[in-house]
Amino acid sequence: MSFTPKDEEKYVALSFDDGPNLITTPAMLDMLKKHDVVASFFVVGDSINDQTKEVMKRAISQGCEIENHSRTHNHMNRMEEEAVKAEISFTSAAVEEVTGRKPEYFRPPYISVNQDMYDWIDLTFISGKGCNDWDAKYDKDFRVNGLLKAAEPGTIFLLHDFVGNDATVQAIDEVIPALKAQGYTFVTVSQLFKLLKSEGDGQTIYSVVPDNR
Repeated sequence: MSFTPKDEEKYVALSFDDGPNLITTPAMLDMLKKHDVVASFFVVGDSINDQTKEVMKRAISQGCEIENHSRTHNHMNRMEEEAVKAEISFTSAAVEEVTGRKPEYFRPPYISVNQDMYDWIDLTFISGKGCNDWDAKYDKDFRVNGLLKAAEPGTIFLLHDFVGNDATVQAIDEVIPALKAQGYTFVTVSQLFKLLKSEGDGQTIYSVVPDNR
């Protein structure tokens, strides 16, 4: 999927952490397909296996992209250099094997970062604006309201597709058409940077991409 950038266009990106799996990731993909939008999936390397590779291939076939969320989902700001680099290289290699594309973006587990990680990891760091959807106590309506309030041009939404997170599947079914009605176009994280003519500086973690058009 490609877009011709227009200065007046408002772009946002949906992103999902902690997959891939055989239950919630396909449900998210069903919802994206229903609304004809794309998203970025930040995957955990140890969750990639022969079965989940097929889910990843489906995501690519729908125009989505796969990015890096570490191998083991641990606090990488507490790790030594060799361990940090191993987390990244394992997942990037696994993603490239399935998709033919190396990840360009990295979301640190727990958004835990330090200067060493910026120095050691040659990817653009991504955070995002979320709705605490990792916590089951927040229902679908809370999530919908939180995402709609968070929306602004250039926003990266930080959500999760771990098994059982059905409330987020239901939430995006409402959020996507609501934001489309406000004039937003949904793109992947990499498309968002390109469309806004922005580049990661290697020292910043992004929740909203600067618009340099």
